[in-house]
Amino acid sequence: MPTAVISDIHGNAEALKRVLEDIEKRGIKRIVCLGDIVGYGPEPLTCVDLVRERCAWSLMGNHDFGVLYEPTNFNANAESAAFWTREQFDKEPDEALRAARYEFLGRLRVRVVETEPDGAFPILAVHGSPRRPINEYIFPDDATNAPEKIQGVFDRVERVAIVGHTHVPGVFTNEPDFYPPTELGEGVFRFQPSEKVVINVGSVGQPRDMDPRASYAILHADRVEFTRVPYDIDVTANKIKAIPQLHPYLGERLYTGR
Repeated sequence: MPTAVISDIHGNAEALKRVLEDIEKRGIKRIVCLGDIVGYGPEPLTCVDLVRERCAWSLMGNHDFGVLYEPTNFNANAESAAFWTREQFDKEPDEALRAARYEFLGRLRVRVVETEPDGAFPILAVHGSPRRPINEYIFPDDATNAPEKIQGVFDRVERVAIVGHTHVPGVFTNEPDFYPPTELGEGVFRFQPSEKVVINVGSVGQPRDMDPRASYAILHADRVEFTRVPYDIDVTANKIKAIPQLHPYLGERLYTGR
């Protein structure tokens, strides 16, 4: 049974809805989320409700943590967005719904290990990295420029790990190397028995690989398939620009995927 893996939605409900439609069209029944449901974007409550409804489970990202607790080590735009997002949770007039949303955030896990799909081998899921699940970034150029860091990451991977956080999709191998989807035949990477891999599924709501389309991945027993989905960026960007607490750049960047 294939599993759709989404991550880094960042309050972009327009992108999330289009991704969920694409997943449904493909007949995929199981969805998991690697965190950062909220932060930056204009519709955090809608995104939380959709993830609560549609995903088998979700992890806690650093922006989810920042809204629930404190936005530590955030830049000014991210911090302002986190405080505004928290206000949206607090302003919900339905007490039961407000409590349910906060309870959902509070129950988000930091890491998950499971044997889906098809029980082929254990898969580690974290938001950031296997070493520091919430906050550590694994950048594409780390494969070349930070071999000790990559070694430390792979020391904590049994076979396959799935991550988000950088908003840049691709596959790290323990050679070490990094393969963006554009360098993979039809955007598909096939697992090899002797190879460890860390898969970054990219971002639904704020891609940063110069491709503005929403990104997610489909995990099979023997391979991962990267998928891009176009959405109406104007809808999200205009909503961001209408909210004084969200910097206009957070909408502008969506057009170029940076």
